Amino acid sequence: MVDWTLDDQQAAPVEVEETDAEPGRPRKRKRLLFLRNGKAVTGLVILGFFVVLAIIGPWIAPYDPSASGPDLLQPPSWEHWLGTDHLGRDILSQIIVGTRGVLVVSFVAAFAATLIGAVVGITAGYLGGAGDETLSALSNVFLVIPQLPLIIIVAGQLPTTGGLVVALVIGITGWAWGARVLRAQTLSLRRRDFVEAARASGERTWRLVFVEILPNLTAILAAGFIGTVTFAMLSLITLSFIGILPVSEWNWGTILFWAQNNLALQRGAWWWFVPAGLCIALLGMALTFINFGIDEFVNPRLRSTGANAKALKRRGVRPRVGFTPVVREAPAKAREIDPTAKEAAA
Repeated sequence: MVDWTLDDQQAAPVEVEETDAEPGRPRKRKRLLFLRNGKAVTGLVILGFFVVLAIIGPWIAPYDPSASGPDLLQPPSWEHWLGTDHLGRDILSQIIVGTRGVLVVSFVAAFAATLIGAVVGITAGYLGGAGDETLSALSNVFLVIPQLPLIIIVAGQLPTTGGLVVALVIGITGWAWGARVLRAQTLSLRRRDFVEAARASGERTWRLVFVEILPNLTAILAAGFIGTVTFAMLSLITLSFIGILPVSEWNWGTILFWAQNNLALQRGAWWWFVPAGLCIALLGMALTFINFGIDEFVNPRLRSTGANAKALKRRGVRPRVGFTPVVREAPAKAREIDPTAKEAAA
């Protein structure tokens, strides 16, 4: 039960401004609702920072990340802002250069998985019948394949394994979840009135899919893309941390690999692993915020809930969440005994 408490004023109905776009409002203005979401904007700003760092990183890195130096395992200083490792290599340069490796693998894997999932899911949902059953069975097969163990097996069998191999394996095996969601939505959309009207007017199949159906699946595609980016990033870092991928390719997992193997925690070299861990946490948080923003943009109930909370806060209403009250049965002495009921019981 939610108990609404007012500060020195009576509770009153709160008028909440509608966040949905009006029917006559231009579609471009409706799309700007996403950019008014604080979570989405925060996530996009953090993600944009890492993207810019990945693009210009190799040119702004102060040192070669693989070049050894005389300052072994030194804490942060003016010369090395994030300190050095056991070979005198600059940690800041490793972080900057490793950002490109993380983002390239994550985005390539997400693009491949989203593309395959969209083709399979939309095709299955639109065709129906035997084609739908065949593609759904294929999706079920890929759903039960454990991706991370498969990546480890593939990486162990290939003579040369790099980040792009990991990205392709994730892209080829990680499309099934998105395909099933897209199939279900396409099954619902293909019988909508606007699609039936376009079909009755003689529109071709490709136009029905790309103009009538696909634009209504944009939010699902975006959410699936962000989710795959997160999974690919964590998979790459995990494989680098356990030493499956070559340690010559710099990413945040490689930094943690060297720190763990040289007992950075036991030696008190916090500057060796904390920056990489913070980068992983920040990027993961940014992707999560973007996903939250997409959910609130797609679901009007989530948008109205947030608007209600803000409006109530402006009026001084403080929501307090408590347990639902349960009315206890009165004690036997306090009960009023009905004589007719007593005679009937006898």
